Formats: sequence, C-alpha cells, structure tokens
Amino acid sequence: MLSGTLSALAGVLLAARLSTAVPTAGAGLELTVIAAAVIGGASLAGGEGSVLGAALGVAFLALISNSLTLLEVSIFWQEVATGVILVAAVSLDMVLRRRQPG
Repeated sequence: MLSGTLSALAGVLLAARLSTAVPTAGAGLELTVIAAAVIGGASLAGGEGSVLGAALGVAFLALISNSLTLLEVSIFWQEVATGVILVAAVSLDMVLRRRQPG
C-alpha cells in the first residue's frame, strides 16, 4: 500500500513538473534510479541499503546533473556520466565486498 501511494505521489509530481500527464514520461529514468540507489549504499547483490543513503544518492546525482546542465553538456553525455558513475559505484561495492572477512 505504501509503495503504491508513493508511486502515485511520484507520478503526480512528475506530471506537475512536466505540465502534462504522459504515460511514458518516466521512460529512461531507470538508470538514474539504479545509480542513485547504488551510490547511496544499496548493493546490487541485495540485502542492504537505507532510505537516507538512497536520498543522498539522489542528491548527489541531481548535483552532477545540474552541474552538467549549467555547463551546457548535452543530455547524451549526461547519461554517459551517470553510467560511468554507476559502474564506478558497483565496482567499488564489489571490491569492498571481497575485502570483507567471511
């Protein structure tokens, strides 16, 4: 129930931001969402992560995106930057998991 409510709230906020209600408005945001979660400390292997970490990951990616927009970097290269950040975060997570005893 909470997931559905938050999804509906996200849809309303996106429609308000775009000034239109298009069913495909969120297409392509999957990479950004996954990157934000991984940067925030969630593992792709599952089982860990926090809401605060995810919020900090979103804030970090928003900062990067806004900075690249202000520098007039094309949206293509912004997506590439998000992908590079995601690969770096997953790689760091894998390295840290290998170093853990057990």
